[in-house]
Amino acid sequence: MPGRTVDESFLALPLSALTDAALTRAVDLGCEHADIRVERIRTQTISLRDARLESLADGEDLGLSVRVVHEGTWGFAAGVVLTAAEAVRLAEEAVAVAQVSASINTDRVELAPEPTYDGEWVSDYAVDPFEVADAEKTGLLTELSEQLLAADGVEHVQSGCMHVKEQKYYADTAGTRTRQQRVRIHPEFTALTVDRSTGAFESMRTLAPPVGRGWEYLTGTGWDWRGELAEIPELMMEKTKAPSVEPGRYDLVIDPSNLFLTIHESIGHATELDRALGYEAAYAGTSFATVDKLGTLQYGSPLMNVTGDRTAPHGLSTVGWDDEGVAGQQWDLIEDGVLVGYQVDRNMARLRGLPRSNGCAFADSPGHVPVQRMPNVSLQPAPGGPSTEEIIAGVERGIFVVGDKSWSIDMQRYNFQFTGQRFYRIENGRLAGQLRDVAYQATTTDFWGAMSVVGGPQTYVLGGAMNCGKAQPGQTAPVSHGCPAARFDQVNILNTVQEGGR
Repeated sequence: MPGRTVDESFLALPLSALTDAALTRAVDLGCEHADIRVERIRTQTISLRDARLESLADGEDLGLSVRVVHEGTWGFAAGVVLTAAEAVRLAEEAVAVAQVSASINTDRVELAPEPTYDGEWVSDYAVDPFEVADAEKTGLLTELSEQLLAADGVEHVQSGCMHVKEQKYYADTAGTRTRQQRVRIHPEFTALTVDRSTGAFESMRTLAPPVGRGWEYLTGTGWDWRGELAEIPELMMEKTKAPSVEPGRYDLVIDPSNLFLTIHESIGHATELDRALGYEAAYAGTSFATVDKLGTLQYGSPLMNVTGDRTAPHGLSTVGWDDEGVAGQQWDLIEDGVLVGYQVDRNMARLRGLPRSNGCAFADSPGHVPVQRMPNVSLQPAPGGPSTEEIIAGVERGIFVVGDKSWSIDMQRYNFQFTGQRFYRIENGRLAGQLRDVAYQATTTDFWGAMSVVGGPQTYVLGGAMNCGKAQPGQTAPVSHGCPAARFDQVNILNTVQEGGR
């Protein structure tokens, strides 16, 4: 953010001394490349039940890591003692790891070139949540929870907020030195109603996504919390009385609050190059979008244009530089429905003959090695495209899908089914009440091939998740997905109660 700088308390750490010690020792030991990361990640989670504080937890992860390429093999070591002597020891340990690993390394590590940088970057936020008093934060969450709890029919309210400040210093033997600071936040409110006569219950959650903002997100910047909370009780009560869906094929109009997750699972993960190459196979599978299909695979309809982006304002995966010193950038993954790109890091870029990485290396802790992680993957709106209401007006018989809930997708990111928070019957171009027990099911290429209308920029929303999982040992990463509302023709709809044998 213009005018904001990385906290002095982080810059006061012995960053230069650690760099000189680690990188000098790595070069002395014959490394072709070495880099060091010093990170401080602070997390706070506040949870309330029925407007009463349930828990408030603070955590901090502070440490350093040294990564090397020694005789074509990766080596890595990490620790928590921020001294020059420890930095030297970690460099030596990383080289020892590379030497042991060399016997099983089948692909020589070579990094795609990248310009060197010496700079500072801070994400776009106004109010640092860690500078707001805990009492003020819990007070606002309590007030908003009480608003929801006071409504007719609301039996219980679960609410909370998670916010993270990530500070990162990176340096390598090529001469790059970067300092950056990111803040992200995820508030959430869930209402529950119970039918005392039958024991049946229904819940409904806020649609607000996690974002790369500060505490201002909860006080009116970027989302109307009080407005959404005022609507939930009536919407939830309507849902309890809604009829169960008749399975079959329907035209779907999908709101960005639901479509972002389908993008994440069926495009975001499928276009990770390590999956497509078969390197990432043990944790949630590989990818149907293999490299032999690059430039030819018809991923979806010609209306489909998807970008990878590390620069989107308020994006959860937005950075100044990735964890290999590569500057944030935007590029095409799918163009006019055809697969044209992947997410890569510097080693995979070199393996595929690419001139440069697109900056997709990330580690969620100073104790973890960087792996290829997802950028902000977004479906682009149609310039001059229709509003959501105009898309709905063109549907004779269909379903309008709002909000994400459960999902399932196979190991190759191809066969899937998704549910949502709310579903509305569309009859003759108008919404005709809610439905229950809805899931849509398809294969990735059939689903995106069925996209017949893409909404305009006025329908575009940046959704996302704080906890995308990958790698072993497991790492979590924040990532956003922007998209407009869109129409999909004749998609298979399941009745979840029937499918569950109830």
